[in-house]
Amino acid sequence: MDVFDKSGDGALQLDEFVTVDRFRNQLESLAREEKRLAYEAEQEKKRQEQEALLAEAKLEFLNEKEPTGRDKIISVLPYLFPLMDGLQYGRFLLAGQDEGTGNPFIVILAVLYSLYRSIPFSGFAAFFALNFLSGNPGINRLVRFNMQQAIFLDIALFFPSLLVSLGGLIAKGANVQLPAAAGELFSDVMFGTLLLTLTYCAISSLLGREPADIPLLSNAVRERMPTIDMFDDSGRFVPEERNKDEKKDDDEK
Repeated sequence: MDVFDKSGDGALQLDEFVTVDRFRNQLESLAREEKRLAYEAEQEKKRQEQEALLAEAKLEFLNEKEPTGRDKIISVLPYLFPLMDGLQYGRFLLAGQDEGTGNPFIVILAVLYSLYRSIPFSGFAAFFALNFLSGNPGINRLVRFNMQQAIFLDIALFFPSLLVSLGGLIAKGANVQLPAAAGELFSDVMFGTLLLTLTYCAISSLLGREPADIPLLSNAVRERMPTIDMFDDSGRFVPEERNKDEKKDDDEK
């Protein structure tokens, strides 16, 4: 009716009737179009189902699920690495504690530090172990995030020591004697900052949230974490740089 009703009055006038062949051809055309639309709808449904299955497989492979209670506890352990290496800054504060009080915190730290130092090349071993395990997509994201952030925190501890060494060399070259209280204050501030940072990381992790608010470090960690977008349609891992290059090529085309 829409095709042959030229006048648009909702009825076919005598002059609007056409041959039976044209009617038949139009009906066949409508039937073909209906089948085509139904086929495309079926194909679209299958495509969406395949994408949903692929997305589920990616999530299963990448393990970005909600962390379990076990995952939350394990995610705190990597921060023992920067804590052990950062104890050098707490030597004045810890030495000032009265040994007779039997402070359990000091006792635990002393035992852990003794065990840590008793292992040859413990720092290198911890670094490579965390770096290797953080690349395992089967480990929960919270645990992998904290492993990477613990590595960055440990690396960050190197720079204050470097600045102190350079400052001491410069002062020595200028025949300037720095007061011992200045070095002690610097170490105390560094150790206090480290403890506050690790406390924040531990509390956030135990609550199941990524401790991703540490300036500079957390952003660097997020950039290293693989995401679902880094996997192609066949489930293969594609680095972020390659994804950006392919997207740039598509935009240029």
